[in-house]
Amino acid sequence: MLNVYLFQILNGLGLGMIYFLTSVGLTIIFGLLNFVNFAHGAFFLIGSYLCFTVVAATGNFWAALVAGPLIAGAIAWVTERVLVRRVYHLPHTFQILITLGIALIIQESAIMIWGPVGKSVPPPEMLKGVVRFGNFAYPEYRLFMIGFAALVGFALWLLLERTTFGAKVRAGSENPEQVALLGTNIYRLFSATFALGVALAGLAGVLSAPLRGAHPFVGTEVLGIAFVTVVIGGMGSFGGALVGGLLVGLVQSLMTSIWPQGASLMIYGAMAAVILLRPYGLFGRA
Repeated sequence: MLNVYLFQILNGLGLGMIYFLTSVGLTIIFGLLNFVNFAHGAFFLIGSYLCFTVVAATGNFWAALVAGPLIAGAIAWVTERVLVRRVYHLPHTFQILITLGIALIIQESAIMIWGPVGKSVPPPEMLKGVVRFGNFAYPEYRLFMIGFAALVGFALWLLLERTTFGAKVRAGSENPEQVALLGTNIYRLFSATFALGVALAGLAGVLSAPLRGAHPFVGTEVLGIAFVTVVIGGMGSFGGALVGGLLVGLVQSLMTSIWPQGASLMIYGAMAAVILLRPYGLFGRA
């Protein structure tokens, strides 16, 4: 029984890191742009289908790991310049409507290109085995996913906290007009930030594809969990996205063993508990 719970805890950490990568992009976009991106889950979908396509064409998962977030980010950069930029100054209602439209376009395009049936993606050949600790065994790919997502998270923290770009993003989230007056092209910064946040969602889609495959309705599911993660951690908080993602992943995974029918319910229960105790999230600011 102990091995079962240890297995589920490690699964929860893996899920949590996927949720972290997805939600941290969402919270970065909101923190700088004050923009509610309801198309975020659709770019996760793009990442998972790009992983399937690249692996099916080349057999190389590592190429997909590079191509997925880059292509998702490039699509986001174009989308931001053509559509999203036009509604920054409008109320959140308009932002939600336009991004929901983008999400539906991406979802229906995926169905037209790849069909309505989900696609399975094999893990890379070198990570198909298991790691044994005594009588406990755990898949190598899941351990790789936890470690790789942690490295990406650390690199992202360095980017946001130790570089000029990160300083501009943090300053722009507080006072974009002043940053613009200091000579920064604020719209170029917006485009780069939007593309970065979406690329992280695409990367999460690539990493999750060998576990859950790619199917056209994954975007809606992931979007809901991303918003739950952001609400728990606090909107605009990097640390909140990490803690919220891990909390949601662990709750979902452990409840799968304890109460399978209520696993999804307990995610929202955890969110409700946090809201009651801290309405702005664990690391949010009033």
